[in-house]
Amino acid sequence: MTTEERAYWVAFNHIRGVGSARVQRMIKAFGDLQSAWMASRSGLAAAGLDERTTDAIVSGRSHIDPESLLDRCAQRGIRALIWEDADYPVRLKELPSPPPVVYLKGTLGESDNLSAAVVGTRKATAYGREATRMFASALAASGVTVVSGMARGIDAEAHAAALEKHGRTLAVFGCGVDVIYPPEHARLARRIEESGALLSDYPPGTPPDAVNFPPRNRIIAGLSLVTLVVEAGEESGALLTASYAADYGREVFAVPGSILGESSRGCNRLIASGAQVAVSPEEFLSALELNRTVPSIQMRMAIPDSPVEAKILTALSSEPIHIDLLKSMVGLPVEEVSGALAMMELKGMVRPVGGMQYIALRTVYSGESRD
Repeated sequence: MTTEERAYWVAFNHIRGVGSARVQRMIKAFGDLQSAWMASRSGLAAAGLDERTTDAIVSGRSHIDPESLLDRCAQRGIRALIWEDADYPVRLKELPSPPPVVYLKGTLGESDNLSAAVVGTRKATAYGREATRMFASALAASGVTVVSGMARGIDAEAHAAALEKHGRTLAVFGCGVDVIYPPEHARLARRIEESGALLSDYPPGTPPDAVNFPPRNRIIAGLSLVTLVVEAGEESGALLTASYAADYGREVFAVPGSILGESSRGCNRLIASGAQVAVSPEEFLSALELNRTVPSIQMRMAIPDSPVEAKILTALSSEPIHIDLLKSMVGLPVEEVSGALAMMELKGMVRPVGGMQYIALRTVYSGESRD
């Protein structure tokens, strides 16, 4: 495809209401989108476009310069992938209505065809964050690409855990790929771009409006062989991602949680509705039917290096404990407890979860992925 023709795909993508079905209709009627762009109002109507869409196209092309739009993408380091491109995501092509244009910063590879969505609430608990790290780390260590939405909470944990294991991860935006949202994830976005990709079907410059995020969840589900919901309330957008995955005939898993916890109600409801229960990385990985040796993943207590560390590990659990309570539980001065916690964090034995609270880390991942 010529650069000129690609520019018209991008131009139509800037016109509200022109999605997959209408693009297919225009290609069938005109042969290509360049010809569709030049078509008369009556010609567009004859192609089966409704009056509202026809008006939007006629109005849009009066001020849109297709080649300028494509040049702007190049200047920002953004590629515009279309259906006919060899590196257009294979999983998206399988959908009934794949997005005509996917904007990309970073790289996509054949290995990304083996991918899993890991999604959940923005208001993640310590339990949810640890479960996310456990599953995302195992996926990345096994050579599975982790897909999520770079939102606060579970999404960010999933991306970060994959990066820590030197794995690949894809972030799907509900805005333009040149608009980092939330802004505090700018560094995370740069890291993802370096070892994966940032993707969106929204044109560059599109702001992060609330209405944009529910539709982007179809891209997260569409890119992934399976979807794992780690933690979600009853109104969480992660449930919409799971719904899209089910509609696409893809497996849906959910991590069970407390029946008393608000942030677990969505997951528990998914399980009650037929989603598979995710209780261990090994079982989740088996659903991908990997034709490879999966790394050994085992649960064990980290080994303390001193009596103080032993006391602290005995007192800590997966539930957050404030340092003041911890000090009372182990019967040691706060300075000694604080110093030990700092060393234990460096060793990967404990993790702060905010508000001067800590949890013990009992999950150890070992082994390397091998084909």
